[in-house]
Formats: sequence, C-alpha cells, structure tokens
Amino acid sequence: MLVRTHQERLDRSVNSTPPNSTQSTRRDFLRQGALASSLLMTGCQTKISGSADVDLLGFKASTGGQKVRMAVVGIGGRGKNVINSLIDSELVDWVCAAEVDPENKHCADSRALLGDIPIYHDFRDMLDRHANEIDAVAIATPDFAHFPVAMACMRAGKHVYVEKPLAHTFQEVELLIAEAARTGVVTQMGNQGHSGANYFQFKAWKEAGVIKNITRIDAHMNSPRRWHGWEVPGFDKGTPIPPGMDWDVWHVGRPMHPFSERLHPGNWRSWFSYGSGAFGDWAPHILDTCHRFLELGLPSKIEAVKRDGPNDFIFPQASTIRFSFPARGAEPPCVITWYDGVDNLPPVPSEESPDFKMQRNGKYIYGEDTVFRGGTHSATLRVIPADRMRAMAPTLPKFSQKNSDHFKNFALACLGKETARSPFAISGPLSQVFILGIIAQRLGGTFHFDRTTKRFINHPLANDLLTAPPARAGWEDIYRA
Repeated sequence: MLVRTHQERLDRSVNSTPPNSTQSTRRDFLRQGALASSLLMTGCQTKISGSADVDLLGFKASTGGQKVRMAVVGIGGRGKNVINSLIDSELVDWVCAAEVDPENKHCADSRALLGDIPIYHDFRDMLDRHANEIDAVAIATPDFAHFPVAMACMRAGKHVYVEKPLAHTFQEVELLIAEAARTGVVTQMGNQGHSGANYFQFKAWKEAGVIKNITRIDAHMNSPRRWHGWEVPGFDKGTPIPPGMDWDVWHVGRPMHPFSERLHPGNWRSWFSYGSGAFGDWAPHILDTCHRFLELGLPSKIEAVKRDGPNDFIFPQASTIRFSFPARGAEPPCVITWYDGVDNLPPVPSEESPDFKMQRNGKYIYGEDTVFRGGTHSATLRVIPADRMRAMAPTLPKFSQKNSDHFKNFALACLGKETARSPFAISGPLSQVFILGIIAQRLGGTFHFDRTTKRFINHPLANDLLTAPPARAGWEDIYRA
C-alpha cells in the first residue's frame, strides 16, 4: 500500500547542475561540498557529555511484548536482505516502511516480503503517522542518508539497526554516538560478522593470549567494483527521474544533483559525495574484530600509499591506505594497511604454503610469534602454516558456536533479552577509521591526526571534510545537535 504524501516533489524539476571544477579551484570545490554546518553545534572536538557515566553497551528495551514492532527505511538493494534476515529471526512484526522509489523493480521482492503495509516516500511522514505503533527501525538507505534517518528515529525514541558504515562523515558519527547515549535506545550497526564465529573466536583467543602483541595487519578486498572503468566525472546527462520516485527526499539534507543512473539505484556507492567505496563497504566486515578486541581506537597517522586514477568525484580504481595506531596500554603500536583494486594484492607471508591461492577479500594478522589468516564476515581465523595450526589445536580455547545472529541479537536486545553486539559506542569509532581513510583516498598524501581533539593537524581541507555540507532548507532540524 503506497502512501503518497509528497506528490508535489515528484513533479518538481531539478535544475541544479554539478560543480564545474574548471571554474573554481579544487580546494574551493571541496570546501563547497564539505564546510561545517553552523547547525552542527557540538564540533568534532566535543566529548560526549556524561559518556563516562553511561553504560555504552547497555540498552533501554521498551517493546513490552514478544515481538518487535518494526519499520524499515530503504527497501531496495541491501534492504531486501535486511528484511529477509529480520523475518528469519521470527521476532518482528512489520508495521510500515519508507522508500523513495518503491515502484522500481529493485523493490518488488521487498514489497512482496513486507505484505500490505503502508509505504511512504518520506521517512518523516512514516514516523509522524506511526509514532505510537513502532518500536524499532531498520535503516538500509545509501550511506549519506544514514545519519538523518537514524537521528530522527532515535529522537522519536525508536531502536535503530543501521547498515554499515554508520554514517558518512566523522562528525555525524560523533552526533549519533551522543544521541544513542542520551536516549538509551538499542543501536546496532549492520556488520553481521560481529555476531558470528569470528567474533567469539577472536574474543576467546585474545583473552587466552593466543592473539597477542599484534603489530601489523594487512587487509584487502580485490573484487571488481561498479565504478571500475568509469570515466570521470561520468554522470549521465538529461536522464529523466523515474515515475513515482521522490528524488528530493533521496538527497535528504544534502545538496541536490540532477538525476542520473550513475547515482540510483546502487551506483551512489561509487561517489565520494554519497558512498564509501570498497574500503567503507568491506572493511566493516574484515577489520571489525581487530579494531574492537585490539582496542585500536583512532589512528594517529593515515597515508594514501597508492591511488590509481585519483580524482575529486569517484573512488580510485585501486588504492592502498596505511594507518598507524599508537601503543594502547599493554598493546604495542600497530600498522594496518588496506588494499583494494582487482590486482592490488597484499604481500603473502612467508608462512603461507607455496600453492596457496589468495582469496579476493580477507586479512593477515601478524603477532609476536604467530601469523593468522582471516576472511570476511563470520569466517574464523587460521594459524599459518597449517602444521602449526594442527600442533596448536589441542590447546586452542573453545568458543561458543550457538549464538543469535546479528539480526536476532538486535531484536532480542530490543526485547530486553540480550545486549546488542555492535552498538554505536563500538561501531561508531570503527566507522570513523574508515571515514579518515576515505579522506586520505580522496585528497592523497600523509595526514597526522590528533586522537584527543579529533582533528587533522595543520590540514584545513581535511578538517573541512570531517563534517557534512550545510543542510538544505527543510532539513535543518534533523542536523541540529
């Protein structure tokens, strides 16, 4: 049941044009898209008020029933998988949904799964109409829209499940962490492996001292990406807006751009202004347990070691980014190097078998006297070489194999029966690492970052990119701290 509440937007012509880099300097162009909004009052240096007194892993369950009354924002693409997985939990009842392009074929399967519930173009209308009928909202919008949707939902007292990465800018993440602590709602980022076997194995092995003194991690994702081979800037010109789509709401508070199939559906992942590239898309599934259980926090230095086809618009064809994390208590300094691009593979450890064929995504973790090979999502670690793993097997600590998956964990947390495993207090700083790396991908060079003030040192343009552009008219309230 499609509810049309903003029909006027569908007929509104979009006359704005993309910035012309030949008419302004690169610095001016990037500043135009990234200057801090005066409405974002907290600033990147601001600490979360009272955070020391808040149980950041806790939750405020409020459903009072046996099932979670659920809404979803963004039902196409990844939204279908989120809907399916929540249905599989057998713990949710669907109440309503929001989707800017609900009649598009990429939403057909999701509409069938959801049944005859009202679907709104604008998530704000959905929240207004069903404020007393929903307990939680799953958010599977493009990356740049995560923040306004999640913020509006939390302010309405709703638990939120947000796809990864948590937000599109560093400061948006800061604000989401603070709002989650203030409201006490259940929060979960959609890095599904954080409820899988790798999570429980890494935790057990770290606590038992099997994983210790990690000084180097090489992580990689080498599958083809949708922007590989694109010309720059690569926008289609004059493409009409699909019938029944609300292109205005698609942009949320961001500046409007003419419609292009290079943006929707799905291709938004390719653009610095809207997506997070291979790094922001896949590192949440590859580096999450490393970041959490090694207590990495934020890096002190980020280097763009390699960028193939660098430009101001889309992600590189291949990139290598290096992060330096200082010593943390008993943990030694650690360097993480990220590799993406089809042929941009990490070095193979000498411990590997000569006939080993490297997978398209994964990681190597270098410890004091042990090297571990890992994959993505829930894939467990292996000690290499194989004969060393066999020799260690009898003494390796056991870990739980029967756990709720990520979606069921969220639903159970909403019901007050479990604690969410990837709340914003945990997934927020992880997402901020990706955002810092993407800034290095975009600008190139070496960046020193102050982990206390949460600002780049002597790099005004990089600091500009820590914040979102000023909100468009009509969206200011959501972006106000």
